[in-house]
Amino acid sequence: MAKVELKQPVVQEIADKIKDAQALVLVDHRGLTVAQDTELRKKLREEGVSYKVYKNTMMNFAFEGTDFAQLKDLLNGPSAMAVSATDPAAPARVLYEFAKKAKALEIKGGVIEGKFYDADAMSEIATIPSREVLLSRLLGSMQSPITNLARVLNQIAENGGEAAPKAEEAAEEAPAEAEAPAAEEAAAPAAE
Repeated sequence: MAKVELKQPVVQEIADKIKDAQALVLVDHRGLTVAQDTELRKKLREEGVSYKVYKNTMMNFAFEGTDFAQLKDLLNGPSAMAVSATDPAAPARVLYEFAKKAKALEIKGGVIEGKFYDADAMSEIATIPSREVLLSRLLGSMQSPITNLARVLNQIAENGGEAAPKAEEAAEEAPAEAEAPAAEEAAAPAAE
């Protein structure tokens, strides 16, 4: 069997993984212990990220003609790729957090939604919260005004339809404070 026939299935496997990918991040995994590598793979799997070590030449062949061809300059030394088809920031986020503990892991760069990002930009992308966190924040900010309105209406109902006593006191104090500066201004021209 020729070498090309042996390599073709590997190239096809990579091409199938990146076909619908929203994000691909390349890392240098040299120096990771087996325990660290196992933990990293588990964390990536939990986020729906595929992670595998391939030969650089195989990745280069698979990347040709795709948005991921921008990564060919990073294909030197040992490389592993983390691919996500659902959450574009997930590979960068998991790898960045893991690299804080495992100093041997080095993020080389990646392509997210067709755009190339170097290692520094990947660390910024890694700080983007997950989709679920962003949705919960949005929901919380949408519920806040409604909750405040419900509290005000509840206080009015508890007081028998009258305004809250604190609001009445504040309204009585405000005009008295507004009259004091006006009286001082009127007295100032008389003194001249």
